[in-house]
Amino acid sequence: MEWLTSLLTEHSVIQAVIVVSLVSAVGLALGKISMWGVSLGVTFVFFVGIVAGHFGLSIDPQMLNYAESFGLIIFVYALGVQVGPGFFSSLGKGGLKLNMLAMLVVLLGIVMTLGFHWTTGVSLPDMVGILSGAVTNTPALGAAQQTLKQLNDPASDLALGCAVTYPLGVVGVIFAIIFVRKLLASSIFFKKSDEDSHKKTVVIGFLVSNPGVFGKTIQEIARQSSKKFVVSRLWRNEKVIIPASDTMVKEGDCLLMITTEGDVEALTMLIGKRDTRDWNKEDIDWDAIDSQLVSHRIVITRSEINGKRLGALRLRNQYGINITRIYRAGIVLLPTPDLTLQLGDRLTVVGEESAIAKVENVVGNAVKDLDEPNLVAVFIGMVLGLLLGSIPLTIPGISFPVKLGLAGGPIVMGILVGAFGPRIHMVTYTTISANLMLRALGLSMYLACLGLDAGTHFFETVFRPEGALWVGLGFAITVIPVILVAAVSIKWMKIDFGSVAGMLCGSMSNPMALNYVNSTVDSDTPSVAYATVYPWTMIVRVIMAQVILMLFL
Repeated sequence: MEWLTSLLTEHSVIQAVIVVSLVSAVGLALGKISMWGVSLGVTFVFFVGIVAGHFGLSIDPQMLNYAESFGLIIFVYALGVQVGPGFFSSLGKGGLKLNMLAMLVVLLGIVMTLGFHWTTGVSLPDMVGILSGAVTNTPALGAAQQTLKQLNDPASDLALGCAVTYPLGVVGVIFAIIFVRKLLASSIFFKKSDEDSHKKTVVIGFLVSNPGVFGKTIQEIARQSSKKFVVSRLWRNEKVIIPASDTMVKEGDCLLMITTEGDVEALTMLIGKRDTRDWNKEDIDWDAIDSQLVSHRIVITRSEINGKRLGALRLRNQYGINITRIYRAGIVLLPTPDLTLQLGDRLTVVGEESAIAKVENVVGNAVKDLDEPNLVAVFIGMVLGLLLGSIPLTIPGISFPVKLGLAGGPIVMGILVGAFGPRIHMVTYTTISANLMLRALGLSMYLACLGLDAGTHFFETVFRPEGALWVGLGFAITVIPVILVAAVSIKWMKIDFGSVAGMLCGSMSNPMALNYVNSTVDSDTPSVAYATVYPWTMIVRVIMAQVILMLFL
């Protein structure tokens, strides 16, 4: 057994890989255990690392630093790529409001951190570490550590302060959300926001009875209305046809249109009467309705199509088909001509069998081609992210330049690549499972190394008087901003509970709390709100962790 003991204790490359892998495996397994409906998931890797570090398990410091940094880079870049496609569009209207509320959470935490530093005597580096743990934002911790090294100040207590406050930071958000839910029960409503429901894509039948559209083409009707829609089918004299832009509408025609729920009323006034049939049921047999037409779902897999506008392909005019829906990352998009297509988009195509086969040749529909992710774009994106994170940013009044660092640079570049990559024909598509694998792998490596580093002095710090003070300060920084902003959002701004809860989880970088919220709210609004505010708050926290030390240390 001596060989096994030496393999686990003597520093080497093999020993480092084994230790990090064991800590990650045990942490991920224990993280699946649910208590009172809450499971810690990948965060349990951090706590297993603390225990392992406490009992003397360690790896070579250089290997520790490399694995920790590389894991963090993979995690934040993959996260940026995931939220990138919908990031900038989410900033409009409701997204801007949620981001402002999330920034209020960040600001309250910073004010409390500085206030506790001045009133309790806890050093500013320790308070920044406590803040990082209280808001479960380890990238901010990494940025602060780099800043202290730049200032020639020891950074060891930063990770320790983060480790001491991190556990209650994880569960504190959940406790605060439960408290808000009980306190403001009468003000909370559990439904999608009006804006969200109005954007929902629906299928509606219309009977043409408005003389104002008799004899006009579909293109002329579209120009007459500011609302966006797609005419999927046209019934005339009990015959179904695929309408083109120059198809003339006549009295008594029945149009099957795809539009957003918020535009239905306006289109009813424009076209005529609503069809009483529910065309949005999942059990509709479209092939039985159209004896001559079929409906297939095909996937864009040709890289040449990536980044092109749907209208530029002229599929309707060339092949006599109609695209009725586009599915992207679980979201139904309205297939308007100006929509930019991406690899992996799933198109619902209606037309004759032979015509749809020709469209398949145009867009690809080779699903196996998507199983192999484009790793070239992943590595190039991470390189560009690190270069971006290394650019010094000069802020007036601060003697040292601020950098986005290992965390901020890759996540910003990931967002940019995810949002604009297809527009420059850069293949950035990865399957959802591949993206989750990258994120889980990177975060597991990072948390395992962080726990091993902090575990050496963790328990002796917790059981000292100052350790108890740190825990209390961290818990206050976690809970108080969440409760205050939640009360303002729900009571006065009348935002639905799901969006508020998701926003709070995103502003506190807490996916575990998001899992709890998703289990209690029957909609996807928490996840949408989380993705809307997470990137901005992550970037701001990374920068502010550096600014606080440079201004007040």
